[in-house]
Amino acid sequence: MVYLTAILGLAILLLAGDALVKGAVNLALRVGIPALIVSLTIVAFGTSAPELLISINAALDGVPGIALGNVVGSNTANILLVLGIPAIIAVMHTSQCDSRKSYVIMLGATVIFIALAFRGVFDWISGLVLLAVLAVILGDNLRDSLKHRNSMKAEDPEEDVEGADPDMPWWKIILYLALGLIGLPLGADLLVDSARVIATRFGVSDTVIGLTLVALGTSLPELATTVSAAIRKQADVAIGNVIGSNMFNLLAIIGIASLIAPMEVDREFLTFDLWVMLGASLLLMPFVLFGRDLTRTWGVILSALYVGYVAYVLI
Repeated sequence: MVYLTAILGLAILLLAGDALVKGAVNLALRVGIPALIVSLTIVAFGTSAPELLISINAALDGVPGIALGNVVGSNTANILLVLGIPAIIAVMHTSQCDSRKSYVIMLGATVIFIALAFRGVFDWISGLVLLAVLAVILGDNLRDSLKHRNSMKAEDPEEDVEGADPDMPWWKIILYLALGLIGLPLGADLLVDSARVIATRFGVSDTVIGLTLVALGTSLPELATTVSAAIRKQADVAIGNVIGSNMFNLLAIIGIASLIAPMEVDREFLTFDLWVMLGASLLLMPFVLFGRDLTRTWGVILSALYVGYVAYVLI
């Protein structure tokens, strides 16, 4: 039953997160918030809501290994698996997209996160530092987006916003918001409790479960989005999805969770897992900075590296 409960919790989390994004996006647009602001804030935060609720629940329940493992494991999975599998399906011509600035910022966020981890605890000080970095990045993104918007011709159509439906009735907006706000904490509670039981049953640490089961489960939306983008030959969407998700995981999720409850850093993170996450991030360098295409061969290599990492962690 514990496995079914874990699957149920994950399913509720993913569905509730999607419902919350749809409800929040359409509510914001209805009350007159510009689509640009909605894209940079509500959509970005909303798609990370499942990971955020898991980390908060885990921190409050005294299992920081699941909270930190979820983020570190998700970031590793996002690069090795979420980019690896789509590359096997279809070659991603990353040489045709420019994500260099975002990639360098992601590397910087990763280094800052690792430096804070060596304090031994993610507390309110770490939380404020991470959220301050996030605020600077969002401000820079907003400035760049406004500059781009102003350079476009006046007759160009408004950019689509994920989850936006101009014809959505008010009752449906309220329903989506209610489902999201109720489902997210319920799903997070079920998944965290089940993960703790599974860890105890197999005699492994909460950290291992966070790095594998929980992290892989919460990376499924990113995998679905990236596979779809690869099939449509949209390498920029695939790379942007991974880079953006990784930055939000490190800065927003752990930043907010750290303000709610302090999380001690397990020694396993300091000696191995954080460096794997950084190494995986550096593997993107040839594709983002030097214009190499993400071919099927590289897709196999990245996917195999992730399988090897999970096997090592579990053994």
